[in-house]
Amino acid sequence: MNIAPKDDPEPPAVKQFLETGVNPYNEKAECLPLGNFLYLSSCSGCHGHVAEGKVGPGLNDAYWTYPKNRTDKGLFETIYGGAQGMMGPHSDKSINEILNIMAWIRHLYAEDPKKARWLTPEQREVFKPYVEDKSVEHGTAELAQAVPADQCGTMRH
Repeated sequence: MNIAPKDDPEPPAVKQFLETGVNPYNEKAECLPLGNFLYLSSCSGCHGHVAEGKVGPGLNDAYWTYPKNRTDKGLFETIYGGAQGMMGPHSDKSINEILNIMAWIRHLYAEDPKKARWLTPEQREVFKPYVEDKSVEHGTAELAQAVPADQCGTMRH
């Protein structure tokens, strides 16, 4: 499956995701600032600043409006292809950008890690439910641009 634009070189994480359906950016700390920025600029208006839900459903708990979103493959399909008329398709984002957004959404999870199917057993052992630290700056373009492109890919714009 290759849905990336021809002029957008795919980072290794994209190839890995397309082969396995598992997001390699999940809980990869160095990539989270990019996912945070992209989420705030594309998703927070409907899903809330910390995915608590607004017009759109909450994304930070164990309840999924679309059960397939419990898996990375399912969440990708929903973001890329849209959600039954409510949320339009996000084909405006590269696969890499969507993977970074998904990693941020997964990072915002605030419930029992045992219910988080997307975490590996090793990640479940150390996962701490998200608590926003308002004393720390986050979600800025500067922080997003500072992520290592060789490990997290880049933004299109």
